Amino acid sequence: MGVLIKLKQYLKPFKKKVDDWKFDRVALKHVGERYECPICGFCSKDLAPSGIDSIAAQKYATVGMGVRINMCWKCRAQDREKLLYLYLRDIEKIFDGHAMKILHMAPEQLISNRILQAKNVEYLCGDYFAKGYIYPPYVQNMNVLDLPFSDEIFDLVICNHVLEHIEDDRKAMRELFRILKRGGKGILQVPMTKKLIKTLEYPSVKTAQERLQMYGQIDHLRLYALDYKDRLEECGFKVELVSFPANVIEKYGLNENEDIYVCHKE
Repeated sequence: MGVLIKLKQYLKPFKKKVDDWKFDRVALKHVGERYECPICGFCSKDLAPSGIDSIAAQKYATVGMGVRINMCWKCRAQDREKLLYLYLRDIEKIFDGHAMKILHMAPEQLISNRILQAKNVEYLCGDYFAKGYIYPPYVQNMNVLDLPFSDEIFDLVICNHVLEHIEDDRKAMRELFRILKRGGKGILQVPMTKKLIKTLEYPSVKTAQERLQMYGQIDHLRLYALDYKDRLEECGFKVELVSFPANVIEKYGLNENEDIYVCHKE
């Protein structure tokens, strides 16, 4: 197994070059003026379809998952990645040279590549290392339920599409709250449905097939609903829902139904 992992690590740069070449060839067929990717700057006439085509995702019109994911033809950024990048760039303005300390759990590589270049930003990345997966060298092995940091040291915490995988999600929320400075913010996005008031969560749902049928993905432990905000606030956050105007959503091909959950620590 160790030899196989080392071989995958060795071949990964070559595979990426081949994949990039394939996507660049495809992207050329979609050049246009309707959409612009905020991350790579590619302009296209349409967007690449992506997502998990599950019955539950369709039934609940799950935001951040399902079949309605619009992806950049060139860099493959999904709409939720573009949304996060725009928030960081245009609202938090982290690329403008402000000194800040950021923790990014389960980091999206396209976003990390940009933040790593930001001036005056102390940037730490963590993920729970799973067997068989290869992680970038800047990512440290961390458990969101027990983070290796003292209280109140980060200005910003980013933890997207993680909590739905955690059995005790409220403990994880409290841990993220703990390490934030007073006045700090957390960006804690999850797949969710706006069709339900109460989160779908059943202890009796155990198997991968049951989770796929109930929540839309085999490794999800719940499907968050409109009460997600209440869960976050129970753990100490003051939650602000942020969205961009219609012209920005149209320009960058965002999902008009996805709000940014900005979690303040006052």
